[in-house]
Amino acid sequence: MRYSYISPRKKSVFTHEMQLLFVFFSITLFMLFATYAFLLFKDYRFAQERVDIVQEISDLNVSIYKMNERITFIEKELALSEKIYTKNTVLKDSISNLFDLVPQRITLSEANLLKNGLILYGLTPNKDVYNFMLQAPLRSIFHRTYSSFYPEDKGWLRFVSKNYIDEEDIEADEEKMEQRDED
Repeated sequence: MRYSYISPRKKSVFTHEMQLLFVFFSITLFMLFATYAFLLFKDYRFAQERVDIVQEISDLNVSIYKMNERITFIEKELALSEKIYTKNTVLKDSISNLFDLVPQRITLSEANLLKNGLILYGLTPNKDVYNFMLQAPLRSIFHRTYSSFYPEDKGWLRFVSKNYIDEEDIEADEEKMEQRDED
């Protein structure tokens, strides 16, 4: 007995609607996993860039520290060179003043500059010329002055003049110069 005029067809769980639904779910899941993978990749890249930036910052800090040390060294060298230049200028002026101080009638054969004094060797026509023309200005500059005379041919006298400044006064003068430089 037959109840239907059409032949039965096979029934499947995967109907067109179900297949369409399965395709949409598959596309949605693929997009979710792709987005998750993309976010994981971006997170990894950001972590790598952060590590690189932290390393670069530490390298820059080390570089800045080295530059600051170098700047400090250069500033110290500059101060030293300025101090030497100043001392050389003062020495040059002192030597120039010394030779301006020596009268024409007295002839110097040697001059030794010491840290705290001056030793002069030379010829003078007599003691009076030396005492009035050279020793008087030297006494106004130096604290202690000693002179020795030796007879020379033709009536001239060879002299050795040792002139010293006391150490305490040199230190006091240096402290005054440093304070003036700081002001």
